[in-house]
Amino acid sequence: MIRSITCLVAALAASAPAFAQPAAPDNNWNVTLGLGVVSTPEYPGSDQQKVMPVPVLLANNGRWFLGALPAAGVPFGIGYDLVRTSQWRFGLAVGSGFAQPREEKDDARLAGLGDIDATAQLAAFGSFTEQWFTARAAVTTDIGGNGHGTYGLVDLEGKYRVTERFALSVAPGFTFGDRRNQQTFFGIDATQSARSGRAEYHADGGLNSVRLAFGAEYGLSPRWGLGARVVLSKLRGDAADSPITQDTTQNTYSVFSTYRF
Repeated sequence: MIRSITCLVAALAASAPAFAQPAAPDNNWNVTLGLGVVSTPEYPGSDQQKVMPVPVLLANNGRWFLGALPAAGVPFGIGYDLVRTSQWRFGLAVGSGFAQPREEKDDARLAGLGDIDATAQLAAFGSFTEQWFTARAAVTTDIGGNGHGTYGLVDLEGKYRVTERFALSVAPGFTFGDRRNQQTFFGIDATQSARSGRAEYHADGGLNSVRLAFGAEYGLSPRWGLGARVVLSKLRGDAADSPITQDTTQNTYSVFSTYRF
């Protein structure tokens, strides 16, 4: 699933330094700062959109990095690249979200279901790049005890560099979650049922969503960049069948600008 602000910040920061980030680690600080505007579902499964500003941050020194966790759906944290070459990247990271993925006040239909709090997460990620093609995968698990469980992301991205400064990309992908993850975001337990008056719903683990992302990046200069991203996502399985889900289409749209130090 595209978890509103969480995956969006990670996607923005991962895309932002594409024209400047070195393929192999060095011992100098490389910092990218920026600001984006995002339209995203009000909460996972919502049929309403919300628009918000989103900060972009990514800093790395050698194998250490601070900011978005690549492809892991965690907007801010600290990580270490165990392997970093021109083709391969594997690493671990610890991070947390900026905002709650869901609050009761988001919609009257959530009354009695309670909030879903942001949580600390541990992520393992990897990628392989060969010329215009990149395959990415990550598994993230909740270490903060807020019921997020474990979920994984897989993306296959193709990038076409139109000019030296302008690039387009397309990336099909999917997300899966374990039983705890699915139940937290799309299930209704006995306590929630008693408070809300809704019937219990038990969501099993498995495929959560499929998606297709389109991106555009333009380097105004060696330091300044502009970009846009559209993610067309469709909930699947128990997430799609949940009584909490009002719309299985969960699209996100974003534009952003960045500056590299």
